[in-house]
Amino acid sequence: MEHHVQRLVWGSHPLGTAGIREICSIGEEVGAKHVFFVDLCAAAELDMLDVVQWLDAKDQDIQLHTHPETLPKAFWRKHGLPISPRYMDEYVDQSRTEFVLRHFGQLLTNITGKPILAHRSGSFRWNALTIRALQELNIPLSFNQSMRALESGRGVHGEPDCLPYSWSNGVIEVPVTERWVPGVPGFRPDRWVSLTYPESPYFKFGSRPIPAWKHPFAPKPAPVTVVLLHSWSLLERDEAGHAVYRDDRLLEGYRKFLRRLVKDCEVITTAEFLELQAQGKIDISRTVNLEQVEAQV
Repeated sequence: MEHHVQRLVWGSHPLGTAGIREICSIGEEVGAKHVFFVDLCAAAELDMLDVVQWLDAKDQDIQLHTHPETLPKAFWRKHGLPISPRYMDEYVDQSRTEFVLRHFGQLLTNITGKPILAHRSGSFRWNALTIRALQELNIPLSFNQSMRALESGRGVHGEPDCLPYSWSNGVIEVPVTERWVPGVPGFRPDRWVSLTYPESPYFKFGSRPIPAWKHPFAPKPAPVTVVLLHSWSLLERDEAGHAVYRDDRLLEGYRKFLRRLVKDCEVITTAEFLELQAQGKIDISRTVNLEQVEAQV
């Protein structure tokens, strides 16, 4: 698992390095901090805790990401809990959800000294109990909505405009930015695509050599846009589909993208999001009744 962290998180490969250090360095060039949703379930805990310490020393925004389906059986036995269900969207006991969020959130807080402000479930697998557990643990932000995940059977609710809204229990949902793309008969079905780096051809942004960065929803920009980026996003894929470093093409593309992005948008942390929302600068006037999704648990 240490090899996994070195390759996919630090991005260290025989021909070069392109991982979280490079991502943070590019952000520093334009005065932007990144929000890192860190999963301590899927990798060797000590190796990932070193990652958290490094990110904290760089003053990055560290928030909670959870893939409990990857935990070994021994973990659940140690804590006196059943092994199943594995996936968070299948949980039927709120106490199990709270345990996962509390346990791994505390590991992050022990290093950062800061409360957890936001959570994203692994593969966007969540249900109403996730939102109730966030309220119980005083985690104000959920970054769990994905229309792509909803369409594929993960998650239980989605607002198609992909703009922030409040759940009826007070937790604020901040959806990943996605677009509905009509299919091509006989070639490609209708589907949702996410705004990611490396870029999707359905979202035009500044890693391409165009004169100026254009918001993916131009000419009508969304007031809040969430771009998905992974620690391995600056790596290429080999013939077997494994992430490898070949050259700096994707790294330089991300540098161009971020430099153009900050000319048109304010890149903010989760704490800054909450501050702007409290000041009324981010409109969250819509409320979704959590009971609407209870039947999906």
